[in-house]
Amino acid sequence: MTNKSNNLRAFASSRETLNQFDLITSELKTLAAKESVTILWACESGSRAWGFESVDSDYDVRFIYVRRRNDYLRASPMRDVIEIPVSDSLDISGWDLPKALGLLRKSNPPLLEWLQSPIVYSEFPGFRQGFWNLCQDYFCPRACMYHYLSMAERNRRSYLSSGTIRLKRYFYMLRPILSCQWLTERGSIAPMEFGVLLDELVPNGSVREIIDELLDRKRAGFELGEAPVIPELSRFIIEKMETFQEVVKGTEFTKEWEPIDNYFRTILDLVEGSTIRSIDPSAKQ
Repeated sequence: MTNKSNNLRAFASSRETLNQFDLITSELKTLAAKESVTILWACESGSRAWGFESVDSDYDVRFIYVRRRNDYLRASPMRDVIEIPVSDSLDISGWDLPKALGLLRKSNPPLLEWLQSPIVYSEFPGFRQGFWNLCQDYFCPRACMYHYLSMAERNRRSYLSSGTIRLKRYFYMLRPILSCQWLTERGSIAPMEFGVLLDELVPNGSVREIIDELLDRKRAGFELGEAPVIPELSRFIIEKMETFQEVVKGTEFTKEWEPIDNYFRTILDLVEGSTIRSIDPSAKQ
């Protein structure tokens, strides 16, 4: 487990949210025991990790796990996702390590975001850094842009085609669009946190003032319900999207599997060794 006090800083200081942190870590321990898996990384995703949550936003917990070595030595397929219903406000689901590594090879943005989450519930010692290094090796800006642009386009078609919009939907277009801008201008993995994208890429001016006002209202708990579209903000989004349309064409995933396969075997060895030491402290290391 990571240091609890460090991760609690990412939560509000209310007793309710501190209890939620404890509830989540307890659920993860129960899940790991029930499924006979080792949780390598568990974090918050969604609006609370992006930085534009409301006071009543859901908790979206995501994790990467690994099974025992013998569980992978079989002909019959295993399910590579674990999902547990907890409550209407708490969603917990995770990916088996081979699935996560396959998505890493494709430079999957949600996976890259999980590794950057400011709210971490659990980590197998040293996992994050090793996995993050591998992410750097397989990072493909165009693949990430394709994902983010598709996300923005879905929201654009659904919410900018009429005269009104649920105002919070602007954030679900702005974040992927700014991520595309980061990828284009910086050529590195886009930050998960919306505030970083905003501060680095949107200068002071009328558009920034509109975004900041909406963000303040959302964080303060005001309902960002249905309202007339904001023409200046809509134009900003559409113009950015048109800029990135050509960049994503011809995306390919060509890097080899061997480093990923070797990494997978290394993790299995580390987890197996850790389990032996926990059962028999006198065992040879």
